[in-house]
Amino acid sequence: DMFPVFKDPTAVEALISNIVHHINSTYPEKIDAVVGLDARGFLFGPLIALRLGAAFVPVRKQGKLPGDCVQATYQKEYGEDIFELQKSALKEGDRVIIVDDLIATGGSAAAAGQLVKQCNAKTVEYVFVMELDFLNGSKTLDAPVYSLIHL
Repeated sequence: DMFPVFKDPTAVEALISNIVHHINSTYPEKIDAVVGLDARGFLFGPLIALRLGAAFVPVRKQGKLPGDCVQATYQKEYGEDIFELQKSALKEGDRVIIVDDLIATGGSAAAAGQLVKQCNAKTVEYVFVMELDFLNGSKTLDAPVYSLIHL
């Protein structure tokens, strides 16, 4: 459960500062956009994007975004779901960080990575607050992974 961290502004500041410091020290070239996954990626993504001077771009479940969207399907525990990203949200060559609260199997993060590729942008890194190491989700992704907490 991620929500208790939001009771403590000092904890939120430390979490965001850690992630931003990691990104800035690892990737000196400008990050153009932070892509946040529906829905908890929306909690951290805008804060990280603001600190990086980057755009925040939401990835939503099918039918939630207006305009033309690219789509990617991913497997869930009991079936599949579809993520969408607005075609105009990223430009060709944009350098992107994908953010979510947790990585388990990596399915939803991989779908977000596919959406970034469909926009001809580049995923520089995936960032998670927590990673369930025993599920090996980070091994399924097409870019480096940074997780604050490993379980």
